[in-house]
Amino acid sequence: MRVLITGSSGLIGSALIRELTASGHQTIRLVRPGTQAADDAILWNPKANLPPAFSNQEIDAVIHLAGENIAAHRWTPEHKARIRESRVAGTRLLCEALIKLAHPPKTLVSASAIGYYGDRGDEILREDTPAGSGFLAQVCREWEEAAGLAAERGIRTVILRNSMVLSAEGGALARMLPVFRKGLGGPIGTGRQYMSWIALDDVMGAIQHCLAHAELSGPVLMASPNPVRNSEFVETLGKVLKRPTLLRMPGFAARLAFGEMADELLLASQRADPARLRTSGYPFRFPELRSALEHLLTH
Repeated sequence: MRVLITGSSGLIGSALIRELTASGHQTIRLVRPGTQAADDAILWNPKANLPPAFSNQEIDAVIHLAGENIAAHRWTPEHKARIRESRVAGTRLLCEALIKLAHPPKTLVSASAIGYYGDRGDEILREDTPAGSGFLAQVCREWEEAAGLAAERGIRTVILRNSMVLSAEGGALARMLPVFRKGLGGPIGTGRQYMSWIALDDVMGAIQHCLAHAELSGPVLMASPNPVRNSEFVETLGKVLKRPTLLRMPGFAARLAFGEMADELLLASQRADPARLRTSGYPFRFPELRSALEHLLTH
């Protein structure tokens, strides 16, 4: 299979290229000008509204992961605009180009996020659960609607609602590790908010599962079947690292440090049930948090 990937330099994208190549697929990177890439990479510039410079080569599937890092900076109006623009306008530009191809790909796998649901307390969230409120929920709704353009034109479209991806090489866990290794970690706010998570290994497996299962389309929750409360996540991470986790960060302190982002990323509660992965037979490699963290941090 020939697979085009955007966001190929990110945590998920770079791992996915290795996985797909090892599985015998041919990967092609969709990159921006100035990015170091192989000769067969395809250029695009979503910031300048320049669509991909497709040649006549046929593409079987597209995995669209590109987007501004939501946790890189405080959410100033400018940064929020970049977050929305990179996802919504970029996805629309890509889909418009795909549907114009003489031979469009059969499948588009497009990223979204669990932020779609907003802060939902103890409610169990599945793919058919309505969207919530807040900045991220609005961005995710618009993001998914942009990908819907491909579905309207007959391209099987899978929307990955990603939860927190666990990897020691990047993402939220990698940012936590220096603090927790010093014994300075602890719960955030009340610690009762649910954290939905998925090991990077399962992201790789689940994406390939979505590519292989033609019956899957629409939203697919990318999360372990066992979400945990923030306090349990912190305690488990401390046990794996053999470090204390007693220094709680009150909610007001999180808001002072991170602004609006604290309420939507750190204090929001999202209890996901990946119903469509379960019912389609995906075998989770790391369904339990303790085994996932031990694999990532002790191997």
